[in-house]
Amino acid sequence: MLMKKERELIVEYGKKMLASGLTRGTGGNLSIYDHESELMAISPSGIPYEQTNIEDIVVMNLDGMIVEGTKTPSSEHAMHAIVYKHRKDVGGMIHVHSTFATTVSCLNEELPAIDYLVAFAKGKSVKCAPYASFGTPELAENAVKTMGDQNAVLLSNHGMNCVAHNLQTAFAIAEQLEFCAELYVRARAIGTPVILPGDEMDRMLVRFANYGQK
Repeated sequence: MLMKKERELIVEYGKKMLASGLTRGTGGNLSIYDHESELMAISPSGIPYEQTNIEDIVVMNLDGMIVEGTKTPSSEHAMHAIVYKHRKDVGGMIHVHSTFATTVSCLNEELPAIDYLVAFAKGKSVKCAPYASFGTPELAENAVKTMGDQNAVLLSNHGMNCVAHNLQTAFAIAEQLEFCAELYVRARAIGTPVILPGDEMDRMLVRFANYGQK
């Protein structure tokens, strides 16, 4: 079986994504890319996460050809593939429909530095990509262009993408940004949020570049 360990992680983190409230039902999707084999493992379309097995995970190349697997891949597989084509530093991606990040995306606004944790995604804010229908090349292009070299992007009226060198870190970024989005939505509901200044976020970007165990 190709990418067995990667498939196991996708099954595991699909369940985590659902349990943590980062998505509902069969919404959202996850993938892992192996730069050596140039293959991507991605969650299947329309199968509940709690029912997904490693055999259901689809292995594809970045041109959209299924290499191994009998299920239909996520409808957003092109949105994952285009990231791996453009970002040699990325090995895992998660697309979520979390409540608060999606709420901000429905304003078609960026998520500003409401909290220093926004810097966890390698930016002073999380930008918002222009709207396009799900599963389309336009959405994939909008998402990767807007994200640039950062590790997250909001999708207008849709959700959020988070990327990292591995799936575990991409998931952690999604959790932290959903927390920040919740703070922002709640703060705007009762007043005018105080946004951290650019020089402070510059310091946070440096701090997060060396954060954690090496």
